[in-house]
Amino acid sequence: MKIGTAIAADSEAAKAQTLQSPEDFANIRDESKRSVAMFNEMGKVLTHPRCVSCHPRGDSPLQGMDLHKHEPPIVRGAGGMGAPGMRCSTCHDDDNVAFSTEEGSIPGHPGWRLAPKSMAWEGKSLGEICRQLKDQDRSHMTLEELQKHNATDGLVGWGWHPGEGRIPVSGTQEIFGELTQAWIDTGAVCPEG
Repeated sequence: MKIGTAIAADSEAAKAQTLQSPEDFANIRDESKRSVAMFNEMGKVLTHPRCVSCHPRGDSPLQGMDLHKHEPPIVRGAGGMGAPGMRCSTCHDDDNVAFSTEEGSIPGHPGWRLAPKSMAWEGKSLGEICRQLKDQDRSHMTLEELQKHNATDGLVGWGWHPGEGRIPVSGTQEIFGELTQAWIDTGAVCPEG
C-alpha cells in the first residue's frame, strides 16, 4: 500500500468516527438538501452496530461489530426485555461490568431492552429508517420526543460508553441531539431509498 493511500484510508476511518455538527452543513443553501445531509450524518449513529444490535428485525438481539446473534440465545419477550426466566436483566446489570479474567465486559444500563419490533433497523436503508422515525405509529414518538430521546436518553447514550472491548458510536450524544434538532428544524426531510 502506498503511503498516500494509507493516509487517505486512515483519514476516512477517522472521519467515520467523527460526527459533524449542524454548523458543518451551513454551506448547503437548499434547506431540504441540508436536512437530508444532516440525516445522513445522523445515519453514522443509527446504522452503527451498537445501535442496530438493539434494533434487530427478528426476535433476538445481535452482538458485536459483525451483528451476530446474541449468545446465549435469547428472545425478545414482553416489552423487549427477554422471556420469563431469561430477562435481559439476568445478565445485564445497571452498569457495564468488566470481565475479571479477560478483556471485555458485559454491557449494562438500567432498563436494558430491545427497541420495539416496529423500530427494526437491521437491513434497512437510511431512508426507510427515517420514515420509521417520523411515523408515530411505529416510533411511538413525536419528533420533539425523538429529539429528546436522541439527545438525553441514557440507553441511547450507552452507545458512546459501551464498555471495554467495544467500539463506541461516532461523535457524541450532544452532537447527535443537535443534529436531530437541526434536521427537524429544516423540515425533517428523509433521504431517498
